[in-house]
Amino acid sequence: MKKLAYLVLTLFVFTSCKSEIINDVVSVSSNKILVSNTPYVIKGICYHPVPKGSPNKRSFATLTQDLALMTEAGINTIRVYAPINDVNVLDEISQAGIKVIIGFGYNQKGNYDIKSGTFIDYVNTYKNHSAILMWELGNEYNYHPQWFDNDIKNWYEIMNEAAGLIHRNDSSHPTTTAHGDLPDALALSMSPNIDVWGMNVYRWDDPEPIFKEWEAMSSKPMYLSETGGDSYMKITKAGYEQGENQKAQADAAKNILKKVFDNQDVCLGVTLFSFTDGWWKAGNNSVQDIGGYAPNSTGIPYDGAPNEEYWGIVDIDRNKKQVFNVVKETYLSKTNK
Repeated sequence: MKKLAYLVLTLFVFTSCKSEIINDVVSVSSNKILVSNTPYVIKGICYHPVPKGSPNKRSFATLTQDLALMTEAGINTIRVYAPINDVNVLDEISQAGIKVIIGFGYNQKGNYDIKSGTFIDYVNTYKNHSAILMWELGNEYNYHPQWFDNDIKNWYEIMNEAAGLIHRNDSSHPTTTAHGDLPDALALSMSPNIDVWGMNVYRWDDPEPIFKEWEAMSSKPMYLSETGGDSYMKITKAGYEQGENQKAQADAAKNILKKVFDNQDVCLGVTLFSFTDGWWKAGNNSVQDIGGYAPNSTGIPYDGAPNEEYWGIVDIDRNKKQVFNVVKETYLSKTNK
C-alpha cells in the first residue's frame, strides 16, 4: 500500500507540474539573448500574412508553405504585430525550428491589448510555449504622441508598467519594444523594464551609425525590428530605374544585412521587413497598388519613397524575389556566437 501511495503521489506531482515546464528559457546576459543558455542571433522576418483581396485580416492558411520558404532562407525568428491565438499555429512554427516575437498593441478593442490589460492573459496562456522568444510592447508609438494626450511620456509610463507586469508573470522571456529609430534619454530613463530594445531603422542602406549611437547610450541588448527596402522605384535614382525594381530591393538588403552582422558585438540581429507583399495597404486590396510617399521624403532606399505594397521577400503568390536569395545567403552563413 505504501508503494502504491508513493506511485500515486509521484504521478500527481508530475501531472500537476507538467503544465509549468518551460521548454526554452530565454534570458538576457549582458547585451546578448540566450535561449536555454545558448547565445541566440536573430535572423528574422516581419510577418503579417494578409491574403489577396482581403481587408487587413491576417490569415495563416499558407503557413506551411510560408514556413518552408522561411526555413529555406535560414530564418529563425518571425515578428508579428498582433498575438497569434491559435496553439496549432504556434506548434507548427515551433516544429519548424522558428521562434516568435509576439507584439501587443495599445488599443485593439480589448483583444489582448495593453489598454484593457488583456495582454497579460495571453502571456499567461502561452508563456510556456516553445515558440515564444520575446514579448513586444508597441510599434513606433514614439511617432504618435497624439494617441497619448500629446505627451509621449504617457506611453513610456504605460509601456514600462506593462513590461513590469510581464516580468511578474513570466520570468522566462524578455520584454521588448519596437521603437521608431534610436530611443532618446527620456525613453530609456522611463523604461527600465524593457529588456531588449528593438528599433525600426530606415537610414538608406546603412544602419551602422545607430550601433555606435546605441553603444554610447546603453549596455542593454538591441536589434533592428524593422529595416530593408521595397521593390518599386518611384523615380529613377542612384542607378536604379523607375518602376518595379527587384534589384534595388536586393542590393539594399545586402548592404543593410552586412552592416547588421558586421556589428554583432552590439546588435542581436534583425527582423527584416517583410515576408510577403501586402496588397491591403493602399487602394484596391485585389490588386497591387503603387501607393507610396513623395520621392526623397524618407530614408527608404533608393528613392526615399516607401511603396507599401512592395516590401515582401516573396510576392503575394509566394514567388521568390531577388532579395530572397540575398536573405538566404546571408542568414545561412551566420551562426550564433
